Amino acid sequence: MRANFTQLYLHYVWATWDRLPLITPNIQKLVYAAIVRECERLKCTVIAIGSVEDHVHPLTGFPATVSVSEVIKQIKGSSSHFITHEVKPDDFFKWQGSYGAFTVSHDAIDNVANYIRNQAIHHSEKSIIPLWELTPT
Repeated sequence: MRANFTQLYLHYVWATWDRLPLITPNIQKLVYAAIVRECERLKCTVIAIGSVEDHVHPLTGFPATVSVSEVIKQIKGSSSHFITHEVKPDDFFKWQGSYGAFTVSHDAIDNVANYIRNQAIHHSEKSIIPLWELTPT
């Protein structure tokens, strides 16, 4: 093999500050766009993003050139800055400090992506996967 090859996929989840319902319908797509922009800058390939009002789930292809903590720090920081300085400068918006990160096998990408894209349905039907939602089981 002449070049490095990695095939890494990560499913992240993090919440808004104190789980406040800050991801409102009027800014949801803007939050997603900010996450996508920073992922692209970090050479992460966004596969899916989903959320409800108090947390977000991105699924990305993950490069071997950055650490998980650096990706999370950069995505959370840039998206929060964008919302608080450009979208809603007079309103409170902040991410919680903690996060979850889960490896995803290539064979499971479609299932995980579908779960992420259907967050509102899973939460309304109470068909969530507690570990992925960072909730007690």
